Amino acid sequence: MRTGTSVRVLGPTDVAAALQVVGRDPVVNVFADYRTRLTQLDPRWLGGEMWGYQRGEELVSLCHVGANLVPVGADDEACDAFAERAAGATGRSSTIVGPRSRVERLWAGLADHWPTPREERWDQPHLECREVPAVAADPAVRRTTREQSQVLYPACVAMYTEEVGVSPEVDGGRDLYRARVNQLIGRGWSFSRIEDGRVLFKAEVACASPAACQVQGVYVDPELRGQGLATAGMAAVVAICLREIAPVVSLYVNAHNTAARAAYARAGFTQTDTFSTIML
Repeated sequence: MRTGTSVRVLGPTDVAAALQVVGRDPVVNVFADYRTRLTQLDPRWLGGEMWGYQRGEELVSLCHVGANLVPVGADDEACDAFAERAAGATGRSSTIVGPRSRVERLWAGLADHWPTPREERWDQPHLECREVPAVAADPAVRRTTREQSQVLYPACVAMYTEEVGVSPEVDGGRDLYRARVNQLIGRGWSFSRIEDGRVLFKAEVACASPAACQVQGVYVDPELRGQGLATAGMAAVVAICLREIAPVVSLYVNAHNTAARAAYARAGFTQTDTFSTIML
């Protein structure tokens, strides 16, 4: 491995250079793009750090370091340097996520230093949609209103628990998670179909940049699955996002979730990469 001298913590004066790095693949890197623009790389707002890997005077790679460890444009040498620095840090992230080959390389350098993962999801197709879906959109799917937040929240908890395997409310996380749900509603990034106080479908935009947005939290009431609500709901979400948020809609999904993958395919998504997630 290279020594940590090639890695430094970035700050507000590095925003332009960091955006050049994420701009090499702006859809795959939408999370880092969003975080860079939102926080201007000020640690007070990042809630963590953005590391940069330099060769000479050129910034060539990034690594978002917070609850999520996310490599950006990192070749093997950069991944090794990031892993070395992370292994020696006092804290650690709870999740490593990104393109599969990059997560594999990072984990090769961290496996002997960090705890045994709670779960390893190596095969997660990364999907993109650039055109309004050909299938009919659900006209009942709209932006969630603040008045609907109390109804939506339990569905968000149920979806998170089903997907991650742990409730977001454990260890005092209820207030933070509720604040996150309300934040997305306030930004106009929460979409749902709610009837008679029941959430039939919901999804959120997790992050967005001028180049792309990323959808997360797709959920259909368990009693109504298999009836096409996900396909029509996602068609509605994609249409709104393409019209009002970003020119590309992306997401990543577990390969074994064949029902979700089929719904996304019907809604016009195609695979462009493979992500991996390590949960610690």
